[in-house]
Amino acid sequence: MSSAIACIFIGVAVLFIIGIKLLGSPKTARYGNLVAAAGMLIAFFALHKPTGEYIWGQGWSFNYTLIAIGIVIGLVIGAIGAYSVKMTAMPQMVALFNGLGGGAAALVASLEFLKPDHDPAAFIAGSMLFATIIGSLSFSGSIIAYLKLEGKFEKPHTFPGQNILNGLVLLVILGLAGWLTLNASGGNATMAFIVMFCLALFFGVAMVMPIGGADMPVVISLLNSFTGLAVAADGFAINNLAMVVAGTLVGSSGTLLTLLMCKAMNRPVTNVLFGAFGSSGGSVAAAGGVAGTVKPIQADEVAMLLAYAQRVVIVPGYGMAVAQAQHAVRELSDELGKRGVEVQFAIHPVAGRMPGHMNVLLAEANVPYDQLVEMEAINPSMDRVDVCLVIGANDVVNPAAREDKSSPIYGMPIIDADHCKTVIVMKRSMAAGFAGIENHLFYKDNTRMLFGDAKASLNALVAQVKAS
Repeated sequence: MSSAIACIFIGVAVLFIIGIKLLGSPKTARYGNLVAAAGMLIAFFALHKPTGEYIWGQGWSFNYTLIAIGIVIGLVIGAIGAYSVKMTAMPQMVALFNGLGGGAAALVASLEFLKPDHDPAAFIAGSMLFATIIGSLSFSGSIIAYLKLEGKFEKPHTFPGQNILNGLVLLVILGLAGWLTLNASGGNATMAFIVMFCLALFFGVAMVMPIGGADMPVVISLLNSFTGLAVAADGFAINNLAMVVAGTLVGSSGTLLTLLMCKAMNRPVTNVLFGAFGSSGGSVAAAGGVAGTVKPIQADEVAMLLAYAQRVVIVPGYGMAVAQAQHAVRELSDELGKRGVEVQFAIHPVAGRMPGHMNVLLAEANVPYDQLVEMEAINPSMDRVDVCLVIGANDVVNPAAREDKSSPIYGMPIIDADHCKTVIVMKRSMAAGFAGIENHLFYKDNTRMLFGDAKASLNALVAQVKAS
């Protein structure tokens, strides 16, 4: 590789890193995507070929025409999907797109491995097999995650000996991969590869099916890291440095995000993958087992409390996404701000159905970014909040995480909504959240329940605040 091309790839790597950095905030996320895309475009034109030649010295052959057609088709499908998808379905779209990326990585590695008269070195063969396994697993697992988020297989699906069966399947996959690494051009290599490919697809399904819907944010993040690793392995297999750099960055950042989210739930990754969290359902903790009584409240009373408060904290959850109430929330915040009320939004790391779900919703409604406060930053001052408005959040404000050692969420960091002077919980009913357990917050002396559709209730609050 010439020094000029090496410098170009260093610049591309820097663009990828800056792009991921910018994705850390809703304010700069769009620019992060554009920066990373620009890096990939530059890498495409500087693409190193095994022959030592580059695209600009090859001319635009029919193959590159196909690549251009593929890029255009992908851009059109991506744009249509991004503009048409509802905000409530954003996690499903993320899971689906990630699955497609994993599937593409697996196909690239598969086609490279199955080339006729191809006898790769052991390291290159291993890279192809690794990309095939991880990419296939990410594809099938992401499809199941998509279906779970769509409500098709929302509850964990388990059976006795499931982990043992999954372990045996994984051992067979690894055994076949090991044999193929040393016998890439053997007579039975193609059949062994097909069996391994199919088992990898099955393992992705078997891995995600036992996981409950409450853990899908962690699963999506983990599968995203798998896709990145598969792309990086592809880069080694086809001698493409851009794929190595991009895949490594995605794989490492996805792994770190997965670990951070598990820390936010006080649970190890192994418990998420093999614990079948939430399989017991909400019937385990009956309402009668929680001390206290539920105290309903009307919208006009809530509006009075909000209008004359000095500080209000809003805790959004998945219920807000379902009701598509983010714009009504922003309108309420604006009205309270006009009255001199300090309004902040408390964001839990795993609220919603994907990492950053609440940030995306509120950003779409043009809520100022400085009003979004992370859990660790806002918890120390929650006892000085006059009114905490919980909109569709459940498990992330459940005091059982601190008070009940028998609770499956015990030890999970939560937003300390119960420390506020008055807590207003907006819910359709007393149904349990995704964790399937009773929320102790509902029965606290300082909690009032405003039942109804979140969007309708918020519109009523806005009207009442304007009239007060």
